[in-house]
Amino acid sequence: MTARAGRDTGGRPPRRRRTPADRGPGAARTPVRRPARPAGGADRPGPGDRAARDDARPDTRAGDAGRGETARRPAPAARPAEPPRTARAFSGGRSARRGGGRPPRGPRRPAFRRSDPLKRLNAGLLVIAFVLSLFAGRLVQLQTIEADVYTARAVKQRLHELELPAVRGDITDADGHPLAKTVEARAVYADPALIEPAQRQRVVAALAPLLSMDPAKVLAKISTSGSRFVYLARGVSPDQGRMVEALDLPGVDTLPEYRRIYPNDDLAASVIGFVNREGRGGAGLESAYDRQLAGVDGWQRVETSVSGQVIPMGEDSKREPVPGRGLRLTLLRDVQAKAQQAIEEQVRATGARSGSVIVMDPRTGQILALATAPGYDPNDYGRADDWSNPIVQEAYEPGSTNKVITAAAVLEKGGVTPGTVFRVPYSVRRHDRTFHDSHRHPTQRLTFSGVLATSSNVGTILASETISAQTLYDYLRAFGFGEPTRVGLPGETAGVLTPPSRWSGTDRYPISFGQTVSVNALQMASVYATIANGGVRVSPQLIAGTVEPGGRFTAAPAPAQRRVISQATAEQIIRMLEGATTVEGTAPKARIPGYRVAGKTGTAEIVNPACGCYEGGGYTASFAGFAPADDPRLVVQVVLQKPTRGSHYGGDVAAPVFRDVMAFALKTRKIPPTGGRPPKIDIYARD
Repeated sequence: MTARAGRDTGGRPPRRRRTPADRGPGAARTPVRRPARPAGGADRPGPGDRAARDDARPDTRAGDAGRGETARRPAPAARPAEPPRTARAFSGGRSARRGGGRPPRGPRRPAFRRSDPLKRLNAGLLVIAFVLSLFAGRLVQLQTIEADVYTARAVKQRLHELELPAVRGDITDADGHPLAKTVEARAVYADPALIEPAQRQRVVAALAPLLSMDPAKVLAKISTSGSRFVYLARGVSPDQGRMVEALDLPGVDTLPEYRRIYPNDDLAASVIGFVNREGRGGAGLESAYDRQLAGVDGWQRVETSVSGQVIPMGEDSKREPVPGRGLRLTLLRDVQAKAQQAIEEQVRATGARSGSVIVMDPRTGQILALATAPGYDPNDYGRADDWSNPIVQEAYEPGSTNKVITAAAVLEKGGVTPGTVFRVPYSVRRHDRTFHDSHRHPTQRLTFSGVLATSSNVGTILASETISAQTLYDYLRAFGFGEPTRVGLPGETAGVLTPPSRWSGTDRYPISFGQTVSVNALQMASVYATIANGGVRVSPQLIAGTVEPGGRFTAAPAPAQRRVISQATAEQIIRMLEGATTVEGTAPKARIPGYRVAGKTGTAEIVNPACGCYEGGGYTASFAGFAPADDPRLVVQVVLQKPTRGSHYGGDVAAPVFRDVMAFALKTRKIPPTGGRPPKIDIYARD
């Protein structure tokens, strides 16, 4: 092979590795001896060792003598086994960079080896530190950031608020006899958390029959989850409470409270009302004056342990209850009882839907009795179908009892006198309607006193034509129609009285004798009290005053008064009304031996809602009057709705009740007869 004479363009001459031939004949057969390895670490070959090994390998490349000749190296002497070459050994030698191929790379050394305990320890400490930091953060959150929240929750679990009910004020009659009173009672309660599931059936079996409760309801209450206090029964008698305590059941105990009772059972129930299971007034005066009667409940907060025991040094705050104020009514218990008995008997005898009796003192407006039938027992109000008071809540057409207002208007504004004569046929036609009397009769010549005494509809129409529709309306309003009495009972209706501008062409005629207009019973009784009081209307009064918890009585404000008609007109009407109780009048059954009685019957048709007409609607029978007629001290009104057995006329079914109640009330109030003789009343015109 010819050696190159110069350098390649842009490079140096190629280097040629020396071969044994270049060294001479003896050099090729001389084995290359490796230097001895240093002690303690000679197992790793260095760069020099690697170069030596390369020189010991046979060279297959041609030398300068010519191609194809192979120079063989003698076999190297035996040497100790070398450890496997590492990546570092290969990367450090020249032959790896210059040789024909890169030697194979050894296994990669792992970053973490089990044989390294220090790294393993550091990793474990890091995990522990992370977990501890979480606990520390949560601890900081609980003790600083949310400390108030958890403190409040802890206190709430221990703190219990007990209700201290106020004593409800009593309701009494005018003489102080209790009609509704509050007595001591017990409330039975349970702490469901203290009753183990295995003990629940034993608790139910012991309490349900004792408290007259449904076992399923008792079980549901004592199984309430998440609750530490549930009422099982309220208002039980003290004896029942002591029996519950004697059972010594787990988680069951009693609390002192009060219970409302009505010692006279159903007496004046529609007036008094009742207190419901929540301790609030449910009807009548109990509802209308609930806030005053109830007072203000108090409370007591105590801390208890898990077992339910009061913590002696725990929180104990208390607000004393404020007792309610009582009501003293104007009712008289004995008169109320008689009125209620009389109307109940008549409702049963006549098959009436309902009935009512009102007794009033016309001089003061005080109501001495408000009786209704059928009634109910407020001690067991759940069995009643109706808790309403029809005396103020039911509007009805008053019928002929309304004729006294027409009489007052025509006497004062129409130029009519009690002796004015009217030619009265059985019926008259006005516009497109025909009006008639309740009984057929030939044409009669009646005085105006006779018109009122015989309750002639036609005669009243003829007399009403002497005044305008506006005048009639004004007198109706003056007597209290179209506005509630505001006596204090809930749900009072004002009745129906439309102004003349809305009357049809014929409305004024039925209004004059008590139809096409409606009132409640107390409004109508007030009309007769006004006449009996000489024409001065005194607003009806039911509440005499209030009684403080200490017993001090505060009288109610005096009722409003206003003059409606003159004294002379009132006296004329009173004389005319005495004629109704004579044999020739419509109510001889209202007469009371020894007393002069004045009054008026009423028999009004009831509108049938099915057709909006009077056909098939039934009747309202009534009677209103006063005695003694020459010195009126008491007014009594009786109303029966839809009597179905026997007569339906007011003189037959309502007048007898008036007589019985009025006679009893006169004796009870010690009102003697005046001894005066009734005047002679001309009913028919003298020829």
